[in-house]
Amino acid sequence: MAIKEVIGKVIKNKMNKTITVSIIRKISHKKYNKILSKTKKYHVHDEYNHYLPGDIVKIQEIRPISKTKCWKVIEKINN
Repeated sequence: MAIKEVIGKVIKNKMNKTITVSIIRKISHKKYNKILSKTKKYHVHDEYNHYLPGDIVKIQEIRPISKTKCWKVIEKINN
């Protein structure tokens, strides 16, 4: 099974060792053929508290670290 990796934007970093990342997906409506934006927020493990709101990051799915965290930051994408 492939490891899931997605790119998103950091929207919060208030928690210790955790950031909140927003992922935006574009989908097409089946009946009306309109492009819709779907947003999903993930809690992501950030071991050293390096990332700030507005950063674009690549995250990877891992084993559960806590009740809500099962993603970790792989790298920061240059803006």
